[in-house]
Amino acid sequence: MLAIIVHAAENFCQHQLRLPFERIESSPKKRTLLAYIDVEEKNALLHRVYIGCDEALMQRISEIFLGEDESDEQTLIDMLLETTNMIVGSAKVLAEESYETTISIMTPFFVSDDTSKGELQEVQHLSIDNCEMMIALKRL
Repeated sequence: MLAIIVHAAENFCQHQLRLPFERIESSPKKRTLLAYIDVEEKNALLHRVYIGCDEALMQRISEIFLGEDESDEQTLIDMLLETTNMIVGSAKVLAEESYETTISIMTPFFVSDDTSKGELQEVQHLSIDNCEMMIALKRL
């Protein structure tokens, strides 16, 4: 499941953001805005997908999509939720087309702090034009 979501995140970087990216081993400790969305695979396995972005990346995304140079905290949170929805929605399509499986997705939620990071089972980090994104899974 993580491979599908990382593939969708890379597509998001390439086609939506049009920013250079690379997979990295780990991320330096930064303030991270964190959201999750629950997904269910066709075999009834439930996962919680976390998307975390540093504030600089969320500001870049806000600038790209909204044209805002300086967004307030609520706008950054809204953009994180939308980014999470776009990435996982793309993963749903990829799962059906490329990975020959189906998934159902729920509604994304903002996590007010990143204490959930300790519970994650699979984690991948992307460096996106000197900014950071974390993609992670937790089985439910």
